[in-house]
Amino acid sequence: MNRHYYISDNLDELETIESELQASGINTEQIHVLSDQDAAVEQHQLHDVNSLMKQDLVHSGGLGGLVGLGLAAMVLAIAYLSGWAETAVGWMPFVFLALVAFGFSVWEGGLFGLQRPNVHFQGFHDVLRQGRHLFFVDVAPRQEAALARVVLHHPQLELAGTGSASPGWVVALQHRWHQLRRLV
Repeated sequence: MNRHYYISDNLDELETIESELQASGINTEQIHVLSDQDAAVEQHQLHDVNSLMKQDLVHSGGLGGLVGLGLAAMVLAIAYLSGWAETAVGWMPFVFLALVAFGFSVWEGGLFGLQRPNVHFQGFHDVLRQGRHLFFVDVAPRQEAALARVVLHHPQLELAGTGSASPGWVVALQHRWHQLRRLV
């Protein structure tokens, strides 16, 4: 899937665009609005970016996981090379220490990420501070034409770039979850 970023000053227009995209077969879960004006976005009933997605929790937690894997491997390598694992104690304390080092690193990475904006949105920081809104759509290749048709009718919408999107299976899972919640 591809992510298309647009910038707009007008939430009414974004609400219209979101409706047109949904009518074209693009699900709500594929459409997001990021703004510093959360209350205004909510009043327009736009699909806003959730608070965890605004932070760099996943990316930083992943980096912490990589550091943790390195630490865990180092603990196990030291235990093996020094012969400590061959003593009466065995491997169990070293495996436990490796798991603790890995878990702590993921946790610390996540905490660090909670203090930073999402790496995918850092380039739009100034735009958001100006009171403008970031509108982005995740589309599968077969949906590109529908997106292009809708955007063509809204010349005030300013193209801000493209990037990688959420995996298709994640979007499909979110869509099914929301459908299930509507039934309950």
